[in-house]
Amino acid sequence: MKLKKDSSEQKLRGAYYTPLQLANAMVRLFATEDIQTVLEPSCGDGVFLDSLEQIGLMENIASVDTVEIEPDEVLKVQNNYRYHNNVTIYNEDFFEFYNRVLGKKQYDLILGNPPYIRYQYLTEHQRELQSKILVTHGMKANKLINTWVAFLVACVQLLSETGKIAFVIPAEIMQVAYAEDLRLFLSEHLAKITLITFEQLVFPDIEQEVLVFIGEKGTEEKGLRIIEMNNLDGFDTLNLQQNGFQRMQHVKEKWTKYFISAEEMGLIQAIRHDSRFIKFTDCGLINVGITTGNNRYFSVTENTCEKYALENVTLPLIGRSSHAHGIFFTVSDWKANVASNKRARLITFPDSPIEDYRTEHKEYIALGESSGENDGYKCSIRDRWYIVPSVWVPDAFFLRRSNLYPKFILNRCGAVSTDTMHRIKFSDNITPENALLSYYNSISFAFTEICGRSYGGGVLEILPGELGNVMLPKITHISRDTCANLLNRIDKIIRKDDDIEKALDIVDQEVLVEILGINASWCKKCRHIWKKLQRRRLKRGTYEEVT
Repeated sequence: MKLKKDSSEQKLRGAYYTPLQLANAMVRLFATEDIQTVLEPSCGDGVFLDSLEQIGLMENIASVDTVEIEPDEVLKVQNNYRYHNNVTIYNEDFFEFYNRVLGKKQYDLILGNPPYIRYQYLTEHQRELQSKILVTHGMKANKLINTWVAFLVACVQLLSETGKIAFVIPAEIMQVAYAEDLRLFLSEHLAKITLITFEQLVFPDIEQEVLVFIGEKGTEEKGLRIIEMNNLDGFDTLNLQQNGFQRMQHVKEKWTKYFISAEEMGLIQAIRHDSRFIKFTDCGLINVGITTGNNRYFSVTENTCEKYALENVTLPLIGRSSHAHGIFFTVSDWKANVASNKRARLITFPDSPIEDYRTEHKEYIALGESSGENDGYKCSIRDRWYIVPSVWVPDAFFLRRSNLYPKFILNRCGAVSTDTMHRIKFSDNITPENALLSYYNSISFAFTEICGRSYGGGVLEILPGELGNVMLPKITHISRDTCANLLNRIDKIIRKDDDIEKALDIVDQEVLVEILGINASWCKKCRHIWKKLQRRRLKRGTYEEVT
């Protein structure tokens, strides 16, 4: 979890202690259960033990095992619970504990807030132990995997046949790529999964969104459900036995899709298999924008361009969402950005001997070196740090991060983009204008929210692979004039910063319903899905454009 004020000690230990109110709320969920054995795999200051004691469950439990790697914390907890014969505290690494007790002990309930430690802060031995746990259970082990992932996998293995696990973990489990294997593992090893999310952050001074993960073993699979709460007070009326589970799909897809109802999920699946739709990736190549390694150095204003005579070694640049005024990026748009002194040019020094460069170009390169612009990792690994690789002019752009909705933009001035935009090269059989028109509708907007992710602060982020799974209606039998008329109407709405739903209304009715024969109720239901997911995302915070 990321602290606003970083602490190196906490970063190394991954120790962000659970508020007692949250621990109490989690323990109360199991107050009426017949629980004989409990494990807390990362004890910390003993808050879950405190909750078991306060709520009156401790005396009815046969044994409570706790594990904590920090000796100072162990001494505190031992002192607090020295008169409890049913409490055993192990001062060791949990991964070592797991290897020692696997196959010998099982637990009815496992509670905790596992450490959030990145790969680079683990010892080599810990990395080996973590890797073994993951690989043994059919998962990939790589440098993106955080410690809490291995904790969760190991603890599921230590559950009894009807055991339950309740963990505080990052909400990123629902959507990040590195948790794909974990989502599949959990869906295959648990009969019920409940994800409790919060509109308000529940950890003081911690920026990262967390959720409470509750997994239950059993013989009959019930599925997965998401319960959304405003804050911790919602636990007072929560009943784990209530219904609301959706059948789990045993795949690696994101769990954010479970924010929509089973009926809505059925519609999404129907659209995926409808021949009137194609995936975005079927339209052509979707690639990240140009990775300069230093956007502020390589993207320049007109003043800088004139000062260092860079005109012949630059390309028109669409660098930020504010540079894109409509669904076409035209020469007029670019010139307007230039006139307003935006960073509207990208430097592309040629792959020729530097001796052949103009004096002004050498001066700009020297300026960069004197200010350390070449020291960044992506610049430093190049043979010549000032030559940006993989520069090509795409047919279209798609905004990587957005607020209300992403923009899909046709390139009409030979521009390039940094990695704030994705680059699209259409296949030969795709008409660019038809592809552009096919995106601005309720169905494709709903898929964008489902396939994308909440980046933080209310921002929607969608990566190339995720964008590729967005469904688009096939628009083939439409006249050029009709398509142009529709696009111009959409372009005017967006350029005026008008309500985007006016554009969706146009395409839903005049294209999807009247031309393609798609049921109007599909558009209406997908509009509801889009608005619901968008509202939830925007509640996470105030959007700030990412440069």
